[in-house]
Amino acid sequence: MTLFLSDPEVAAGLDAPTTVDAMRAALLAAYAGRLAAPPRVAAPLGGGRMVLTAGHLTGEWYGYRAYDTFGHPEAAQVVVLHDARTGAVRAVSVGDELGSRRTGGLGGVAVDALARPDAATLGVIGSGRQAWTQVWAAAAVRPLREVTVFSRSAARRAAFAARVRADLGVPARAVDSAAAAVRDRDVVVLATTSTTPVLDPADLAPGTHVNAVGFKQRDRTEFGPDLLDAAAVLVTDSPAQAGAYVPPMLAAEPPYADRLGDLGAVLAGAEPGRTTAEQVSLFCSVGLAGTEVFLLDRLVRVGAAV
Repeated sequence: MTLFLSDPEVAAGLDAPTTVDAMRAALLAAYAGRLAAPPRVAAPLGGGRMVLTAGHLTGEWYGYRAYDTFGHPEAAQVVVLHDARTGAVRAVSVGDELGSRRTGGLGGVAVDALARPDAATLGVIGSGRQAWTQVWAAAAVRPLREVTVFSRSAARRAAFAARVRADLGVPARAVDSAAAAVRDRDVVVLATTSTTPVLDPADLAPGTHVNAVGFKQRDRTEFGPDLLDAAAVLVTDSPAQAGAYVPPMLAAEPPYADRLGDLGAVLAGAEPGRTTAEQVSLFCSVGLAGTEVFLLDRLVRVGAAV
């Protein structure tokens, strides 16, 4: 029997610790070669594209996520999970919640692996769904003492801070500039739709870890080369995807490409992460393929165990 899941069911079934744990397992599986995770592909359809990411966990499942770029108000992602032994469709998720939690979970793994162990303050630029799941997941791996948030809309940033206080039980306040949001923070999240830099690295304290979720390509990026220059540790969740962007991803071009590391390799102990408390670290989130399907499988398993 195929299980069909909507956003409310995904939200009810996936808490932050479960999501972060699943994404850690996915990254390790990809690094070990058990999760086939090729770069995303797109089909131009005139006025928009259909985009597909797919993955195969050897001997267990395969599946895909599909979404479009037409910009329609009721557009939703579809994630399909197949049994690798029979080909049967085990589950289908329709909506945006699974993808958002997946991205947040990857960010949570990055914070856990790269931020200082004593990190307790977080600054976020952006107040949308992606910004929320980054903070949601970070709170599962570090005992946050305070969150500061800036976005262009005063009403939205105030609502975001109120949600952090209500849902996560973490003190939070809206501030009136990006500099105020990131100054003296242990962890910083960039989760905007901006195509121009929103951050001055001079505002970062030594030892800050940064999760960058938004645009990060040449001529279309929420941060500039100055952040890459400031980062002693530079990591992504999918080197293959990082190298496949058109236009190219800044961190995958010279002079940065040679030091762009693999988060899965850091988790496996094959590459160094942070080595001193003073280093600035940067996680360039690109969306490891197959991770939505990985998370859907975990959700189905959690539900079956209840």
